[in-house]
Amino acid sequence: MNGAKGLTNGALPATNGAVLSDDDLKRIATARERFAAGADTVHGVRSEILVSWYRCREEYEVDPGLERAPAAAEGSAHSMGHDVVFAELGGWAACAAGEVDGLDGLVTVADCEGRVLASWGSRRLLRLAADSNLAAWSIWAERTSGTNGMGTSLESQRPVLVRGPEHWCRSFDPWTCAGVAVRDVVTHEPLAVLNVSCWRTPQPGAVLPWLSRVAAATEAKLRQRARHTGTLLAAAFADARVPSATPLAAVDTAGKVVLANSAAAVLIGTPADTPAYAPAQRWTPQVPGVPELVRWVTERARQDPCWRGSTRVYVPFLGTPLPVAVRPVLTGTQVIGALLALGSADGSDVGGSDAGVPDTGAPDAATPPGRPGASLPCPRLPSRVVALREDRWVLLDPREIRFAETDHNNVWLTTDQGRLQAAARGLDRLEQDLVDKGFLRVHRRFLVNLGRVREIEPGFKGTLFLATDTRVHETVPVSRRHAPSVRQALGL
Repeated sequence: MNGAKGLTNGALPATNGAVLSDDDLKRIATARERFAAGADTVHGVRSEILVSWYRCREEYEVDPGLERAPAAAEGSAHSMGHDVVFAELGGWAACAAGEVDGLDGLVTVADCEGRVLASWGSRRLLRLAADSNLAAWSIWAERTSGTNGMGTSLESQRPVLVRGPEHWCRSFDPWTCAGVAVRDVVTHEPLAVLNVSCWRTPQPGAVLPWLSRVAAATEAKLRQRARHTGTLLAAAFADARVPSATPLAAVDTAGKVVLANSAAAVLIGTPADTPAYAPAQRWTPQVPGVPELVRWVTERARQDPCWRGSTRVYVPFLGTPLPVAVRPVLTGTQVIGALLALGSADGSDVGGSDAGVPDTGAPDAATPPGRPGASLPCPRLPSRVVALREDRWVLLDPREIRFAETDHNNVWLTTDQGRLQAAARGLDRLEQDLVDKGFLRVHRRFLVNLGRVREIEPGFKGTLFLATDTRVHETVPVSRRHAPSVRQALGL
């Protein structure tokens, strides 16, 4: 982590609307000045703020003397899913004052890049906000404006509160800001952010719970839409005209498997002929290159909906790369996933109902621009896992980790060095980093290092328990949905 050592997260309360005393404000302001000057050891700063400061200093190099947020460059095109979220959050923002008692604040909706789309509030607050460029088409991402409610919530999996000198830029200290990101329920990437800002006054305690409710309600609607796209992917799978022996799988835009036939299921390590329409039910393929491949295919298909092609991916089950033909699946102009025909170098194998769409005809058509003739590389995953333990960053060899557990979007690692908080944001991200290191998702909350499993205990109605340390009876539950892949991986 660029030499960051001795970082101390102090002992202030967790994120809430508590008023900071004058002494607290002075202590945090002093810590910020020391940290901005290069110190790695500071006290009295919440861990989520300290981590944000670190990004601002080391990764984004934001000037703490910045007086106004910069104007946004020309905005990028948004998908229909984004537009639905913007409309939903705009409705919530417009009625925020009636939803949160005692609120005298500015309510702002920004896109996934931190560009402000619209603000609601009194004329007084709108005028004050304009002084900091907290207005439409300014950009409040961390990389441009430092630690703040909008930008930091885009980097976090939960609502974020930034009070006074917790901002990275001193000019924003008069504001107290709370933000929450609404995320794509398939890819978990942020779509938009809702933010509440108060001028020289603490935020009502009801703001953070309200933001959580808004995000949950909006994402619930997105899950309904995503379930529908799951049925469309399954329909595209059924409509694909391929030889019966061809390993075929339908995957969403995150690379999760919605449906696979028997031949594909053996190769990618998922159940066969078992549709998983809802995002939470979809299967993670045991082929590390699939998520990266599908992300690239999704971007390519957004530029050219008629595109299809092929490449090679490394299949651990075979221990060798395997050709794979790819066809994006669209509904209207929205890319919802892809069909993968493993063992096929001809994209026509997944023609389906739109088989008349021109094929690229090139065996390496899935090659990224600028690299003619090369296949998409399997990702080179990190050899170390970064964790945070009170006063320092800890670099872990994956073999030191017995299992990982998610708790309210924080990821905790049970390791040979004790229980540590992972720097990774979300268990899905950690799973992608460790999938080729012998780790397997065994439960929606648990990721296990199979090399550290010592005993297996049968549970109720097909569940299992994996013991990773028999000295203290340390066990991890395996859900019924994941039990078949665990049994297969362990040779049971």
